[in-house]
Amino acid sequence: MTQTMTVAIVDDEPDMRESISQWLTLSGFTTEVFASAEEALKVIGPDWPGAVITDIRMPGMDGMAFLKRLMGQDSALPVIMITGHGDVPMAVEAMRLGAMDFMEKPFNPDRMTELAKKALQARRITLDNRALRRDLSEGQQVMSKLVGTSPAMERLREDILDLGQADGHVLIDGETGTGKTLVAHALHAVGPRASRKFVPISCAAYNDEALATRLFGPVEDGLPAVEEARGGTLCLEDIEALSDPLQARLLAFIADQGSPAETRIIAISNARGEGRRAEDSLRPDLFYRLSALKITLPPLRQRGEDILALFTRMTEQFADEYGCEPPQITAQEAAQLLQAPWPGNVRQLINVAERAVLQNRRGTGSITSLLLGDGEEAQTDATTTEGKPLKEYVESFERMLIDNTMRRHKGSISAVMDELCLPRRTLNEKMAKYGLSRGDYL
Repeated sequence: MTQTMTVAIVDDEPDMRESISQWLTLSGFTTEVFASAEEALKVIGPDWPGAVITDIRMPGMDGMAFLKRLMGQDSALPVIMITGHGDVPMAVEAMRLGAMDFMEKPFNPDRMTELAKKALQARRITLDNRALRRDLSEGQQVMSKLVGTSPAMERLREDILDLGQADGHVLIDGETGTGKTLVAHALHAVGPRASRKFVPISCAAYNDEALATRLFGPVEDGLPAVEEARGGTLCLEDIEALSDPLQARLLAFIADQGSPAETRIIAISNARGEGRRAEDSLRPDLFYRLSALKITLPPLRQRGEDILALFTRMTEQFADEYGCEPPQITAQEAAQLLQAPWPGNVRQLINVAERAVLQNRRGTGSITSLLLGDGEEAQTDATTTEGKPLKEYVESFERMLIDNTMRRHKGSISAVMDELCLPRRTLNEKMAKYGLSRGDYL
């Protein structure tokens, strides 16, 4: 929704502020009046959607002090000063401090209208640019959470960037705990709808009647999800939980939107990890509408050394949260992390990382014990169900060890050489082999 731009009028004289407000309102502007600078500052903050017209001479905080406060909190806010005949030098000083322009009493109403129009146009551009930067920043932040350099993750990031710009609906599937909801957020954050609402609904969290109300209304407070998400993204988790009647209503909603759709739907299916497929649970016409674009997330066991990178990042985050040092894993523990089947995928790894930090804080336990269920014994072979040889585990651990040490010493080659007992040539060769660059740690 486009934000309404408002002209704030600040003047201690009631007749003056009301006459300015009346003229600008008749000229098509939205106005808000304030009897003092102190009163205005309670409302006008950074990102104020509009411009300010203020008198210079006012009791209490005068216009110059008011201007300095406004510029201190948002230097791009357009401020127009109203001056008396003898205040022109003061108005010139105000422009040096950041005011956009000034009007001398008695002023020409047409000039005031022109200045207000110019100020609001400039403000609109400023706020749009800020919103765009925030959207891009949010997209970058969400994408940064997709940790890993495995081919599967590189493909996933490319798919998100490509599909994020598309108009079609998206179906995301994959095993439980692979991060499907995070990918849905990323698709929204990197696309043209990033500044619009992202409305997530878990279809499995409601009974049929409550879900129908939440999606299509009527609701007592607020809007139903299809209206709340209008122009943005409606994310339907556990899409396979939709009953046949609700599938029909959703299909009708999609058909009514036409093409391109005003509201994008991202459907998340958790059926794959249960030996089923989304197409087994959805009526064919709805499935083919929702799966115009599709992303299948890779299970953690297929992501190789991403497991170590994820584990390291999670233990560092939890260690910071709990105020302790992260655990230092051994080569044997690294191999066990890589060998583990990870049925709960990334969600399970996060739980193991948190428990590993808590164990390390107490000085008890081991990562091995966290990976084993009741009655299980530690694996002694060097392959997983993916059939990876021992050499790959050793290389993954070696890369992780060098990466962690470089980050800890902020790229100091001599410090890394001392800690790892490696000559410079060997360290350089290994860094080149694993694609590590000193510049990334400075």
